Amino acid sequence: MRLTTIDIGTNTILMLVADLHPDGRILTIRDEHVIAGLGRGVDENRRISSETIERVLNFLRDFKRISDENASERIIASGTSALRDAANRDDFIAAIAEQLGFTVEVLGGDEEAELTYIGAVTEFLQAEKERSFAVLDIGGGSTELTLGTDDRVRSKQSLDLGCVRLTERFLKSSPPSSLSMNHALNEIRSKIGSYPGLPAATELIGVAGTLTTLAAMDLGLESYDRARVSGHVLTFETIQQIFNHLRIKSVSEILEHPQVLAGRADILLAGILILLEVMKKLNAGRITVSDRGLRFGLVAREHHRATS
Repeated sequence: MRLTTIDIGTNTILMLVADLHPDGRILTIRDEHVIAGLGRGVDENRRISSETIERVLNFLRDFKRISDENASERIIASGTSALRDAANRDDFIAAIAEQLGFTVEVLGGDEEAELTYIGAVTEFLQAEKERSFAVLDIGGGSTELTLGTDDRVRSKQSLDLGCVRLTERFLKSSPPSSLSMNHALNEIRSKIGSYPGLPAATELIGVAGTLTTLAAMDLGLESYDRARVSGHVLTFETIQQIFNHLRIKSVSEILEHPQVLAGRADILLAGILILLEVMKKLNAGRITVSDRGLRFGLVAREHHRATS
């Protein structure tokens, strides 16, 4: 069965066209993403602007065309933090259904956490031994931490803490002032106070744009390479060094790094700040990057539904 899954995030939209085999294996046919900025301004205004809706519809129209060209049987689309928060989300979802012919499911924070975990660990499972994972997803509007064993989730927590939300509230200048940074740190620490320490022998995995950008920077990639990014290990010290390097730069100077995309440069510091504070709270010295996540979890959910 060939499926298309679309993850409509606060800052980035990701699309996967994949063959789902009867045994649960997922074979990637196309894997695309675009920085659409759906959630810009939603934290303050609780609405998606008409201009943003039109821009995002055009991106989704391109994704539907790619899906059709690859003979996908069905499109499964989900929305996360920005759509949970936007008062006019129903208008946006109705426009997608009317113009593009597919529906969008708005996931709750716990659902997002669980599906992201399942999608992220698909590339790390080993038949010969049981493994414990913690998956950290730093999004534009929310951050999820999910713990489990193999593909079984044990606990999950979603916080209204994301790199777009944090930037719009506290890190508005470029580079941000020390006072702004302190306010941002206080916000992060107040939100993640309930996070536990990691159980012994638990592998911390990080997904989403902050982590993949950091991996690409650490690897010195001139162009993005999923095969090298996914599975790359970042140490706390390396992340801190990159943060210290970027901390004093303007957005235009950050964009001089080929690994940083337009639309991410202004929120990257916030994402790294969240990452560093979470790693401190978890007492984690390293994190393994995954290029997978929710879009793969949506495919895995279809396999579960078909076989249960």
